[in-house]
Amino acid sequence: MMGRSAIALAALGFALAGSASAQETPPAAQPASEKVNLVIVYGDDPCPRDAGTGEIVVCGRKEEKERYRIPEPLRGDPNAPANQAWGEQFRSLEYVGKEGTESCSPVGGGGFTGCFEKIGKMAKAERRQADNVSWTDLVAAERAKRLGRIDAESEAIERQVQAEEKAEAANAATPASSSPNP
Repeated sequence: MMGRSAIALAALGFALAGSASAQETPPAAQPASEKVNLVIVYGDDPCPRDAGTGEIVVCGRKEEKERYRIPEPLRGDPNAPANQAWGEQFRSLEYVGKEGTESCSPVGGGGFTGCFEKIGKMAKAERRQADNVSWTDLVAAERAKRLGRIDAESEAIERQVQAEEKAEAANAATPASSSPNP
């Protein structure tokens, strides 16, 4: 059984993979004035450019063979025994018949104490199997790139203004040639 986070991530992947057009999804951590365009591109397709609207375009690239496929999280049951390694199957057999403390069973004293650990392990396994596209990291990288470009442009403008001020100061320092009055 897939958890809610895996289902939500799978639905997002399906929505993005199913359409060739750009999808605008403002992440929760973004300021309201900043638009972020999250796009999945396939193969050698170019990443769409900002059309001068000031939005951040973040591209996730996948192989060409993935273009028309069902998104990976929706392809099958990741928890099915056929999809698990033998070591994982053995690890699950360790708990068969276990009762009492740290067992997460209704039998025996302290049987409930292992439930939190079991839920934590299931969540960690689910997280490992989730799609590894981290939109937060991609948006942060794109923002850093944009801020670097803005800083470089502002430094160039500052140098130009300083040069102009220096030239004006040099022109003001030289006296105008005065001609004698006849």
